[in-house]
Amino acid sequence: MKSTTLGLFVLLLFRVVAMAQNPETGPIYKDPTRPINMRIRNLMSQMTLEEKISQMAQLERLATTPEMMRDLSIGSLLSGGGSFPRERATPEEWVDMVNSFQNGSLSSRLGIPMLYGIDAVHGHNNVYKATIFPHNIGLGATRDPELVKRIGAATALEARATGIPYVFAPCVAVCRNPKWGRCYESYSEDPNVVKHMTEIIRGLQGELPPNSRKGVPYVNGKDKVAACAKHFVGDGGTNNGINENNTIIDWHGLLSIHMPGYYHSIIKGVSTIMVSYSSWNGKKMHANRNLITNFLKGTLRFRGFVISDWHGVDKIVYPQHANYSDSLLKAVNAGIDMVMVPYNHTEFSEILISHVKNNLIPMSRINDAVRRILRVKFAMGLFENPMADYSYVHHLGSQAHRDLARMAVRKSLVLLKNGDNGDGPLLPLPKKTSRILVAGTHANNLGLQCGGWTISWQGLNTNNLTAGSTILNGITSAVDPSTEIVYSENPDPDFVKQNNFSYAIVVVGEPTYAETAGDNAELTIPESGQTTIKNVCGNAKCVVVLVSGRPLVVEPYLPQMDALVAAWLPGSEGQGVADALFGDYGFTGKLPRTWFKTVDQLPMVVGDDKYDPLFPFGFGLETQPN
Repeated sequence: MKSTTLGLFVLLLFRVVAMAQNPETGPIYKDPTRPINMRIRNLMSQMTLEEKISQMAQLERLATTPEMMRDLSIGSLLSGGGSFPRERATPEEWVDMVNSFQNGSLSSRLGIPMLYGIDAVHGHNNVYKATIFPHNIGLGATRDPELVKRIGAATALEARATGIPYVFAPCVAVCRNPKWGRCYESYSEDPNVVKHMTEIIRGLQGELPPNSRKGVPYVNGKDKVAACAKHFVGDGGTNNGINENNTIIDWHGLLSIHMPGYYHSIIKGVSTIMVSYSSWNGKKMHANRNLITNFLKGTLRFRGFVISDWHGVDKIVYPQHANYSDSLLKAVNAGIDMVMVPYNHTEFSEILISHVKNNLIPMSRINDAVRRILRVKFAMGLFENPMADYSYVHHLGSQAHRDLARMAVRKSLVLLKNGDNGDGPLLPLPKKTSRILVAGTHANNLGLQCGGWTISWQGLNTNNLTAGSTILNGITSAVDPSTEIVYSENPDPDFVKQNNFSYAIVVVGEPTYAETAGDNAELTIPESGQTTIKNVCGNAKCVVVLVSGRPLVVEPYLPQMDALVAAWLPGSEGQGVADALFGDYGFTGKLPRTWFKTVDQLPMVVGDDKYDPLFPFGFGLETQPN
């Protein structure tokens, strides 16, 4: 009798196990035919506290091994600026690297795939030979959401070409002061322009299915990537334009100026949102429960996951990392789901486990974080297609993408001056003439025209950082073969006078920079550029092409210029500048931000009571193509 009872019990046990499994795919969470919420519940019911907390960590790949991914079940990896398998790595080498880590993750106890992220903020900018699109300030000048959507789709393909399914873009900051070192990452000072440019999310992630629920993340297939709206919230409004500083503004101002980009990102199904280093009225955003949990997750019903910035949790206190235990407690309780650690997972994990066991962080908060992270992974099909392959490698730097970037360059150019005082317009320039002078530090320097966040974090002052064409290359291709081009970076006045040039093209601008290194209270053209403008424009007809991440002080030099073009940071396709200079296409770009007379006027934005710009927001002369 006892053996019969035992046999029935064993049979019943087998039946229960079988009900929890799909005979073909194994556990419910691995069955793609099941609803996502069911798969999440099933997987989480099998996870230990340690595994859940590991899912909440994002590590720099340099601090990680495939064995760590297997043993610890780390949720995510990233390449920081300038972090690659090797210098000038091929897309195949990127794929192999990502897959080596993913194999580790799939060998973990539950086989949860990791999510690999990278900054792809103007194209897949970390990768050699990728297409580098204009920085966001230039895209804002196009006023063309459909173009930006196409750029998003191209960026997604190039990221997938290297096996990467997650990008930290777009930046939806509203830069209110060009002194800010990240101003070029902002589409505009006007929140309406920024919200329209969130169309890039549809390009990166794909179109939402009909009748999809608001706020639920969605990635439409293997040729798309998970996107990340950043940096929540108010990063572009800091005091004096100082990076990571304090944004002093009332609730209405925060909602009307800095929040619209997030409403529209969430409506378009953005998968993740990154928190800003900055503060709002003295409260660090990384510790702001009211805005992250109550407003973003509650009021706006965002269902993706919230990620910290690089060392963002450490920077809740000064000096950085001084009280990491308390900072982690505040950040996770505030509602941050994934922490960009990025190096010390052991410390992160031990502290967070301790906080949970000591009832300082409720288990419900951990479960909310992990549920959100898994929702994104399931929504993007990562469990079904965790491994990258070589099928997309041909998209990296493809001619189609370079043509798209070239179009974006010419549409981003803003013509600020074209002739004066009774003189006829200088632009478009004649292609067939005797001799032209091309001068300036930025005329033949791919690194300077791409700016920061290109191959390395701060960018590179060099011409061989990646594949592309300089503005000088574009000019050379555009002019008639009989026209002589003389290139001299900084010619002296006598040289200009003696050579009887038909006209001169002077290309000057800012050095490369990113984030705090770009904070600038003066906003002047560097001295070498000022000298070149004086030497050339004082002695020949000249057009000045200004390559910069923001408006700079130009009023003192404006009378010497016959024409002035704001080219922003055009990226790898310098021919786009020549396309407009020589009239193959007309100038159509409009200022995405106010062009000030002096820095004493700053901050000055459209709509201010005392609005006295050199060139107002929305200004831009137009020309007709030849």
